[in-house]
Amino acid sequence: MSIQSKARRDARKRRLAKARNAPAESPAPAIEAHAELRDAAGTLLGGIVRRDGEWTLGLGGRIVGGSESAARVLAMLKRAAVMHQAEGTRIHLRCSPSLDQAAAAEVAAQGLTFEQFESQLATDLTLSAPADNGGNVRH
Repeated sequence: MSIQSKARRDARKRRLAKARNAPAESPAPAIEAHAELRDAAGTLLGGIVRRDGEWTLGLGGRIVGGSESAARVLAMLKRAAVMHQAEGTRIHLRCSPSLDQAAAAEVAAQGLTFEQFESQLATDLTLSAPADNGGNVRH
């Protein structure tokens, strides 16, 4: 577990605790849709929303996770798109300009292109995947 991951998790816990303790009459936080992954029939396969400064990724009707990193959630949604395409599903991915800009600025600050960031994320995800009984990494 990296120190940065723990720090993000702790910050998220503090935000959630603060939100739980907020007065009940406060309006619900606005949820902004920023990306949609749809098949040829228009069925929603996944998407990205932003709420309270956190990007949230949903796939298959379920929330997969969230992050303060726009580049990370966008790269994961693009991975899902590639997986659907590999299965023969024609897909359409639409992203908001603000998500694209936030992701581009984030990877540029790291001195990377978005493709390099995606490759690095794929490597990180592969290395962190639990091994099965045969010692092979699951994909």
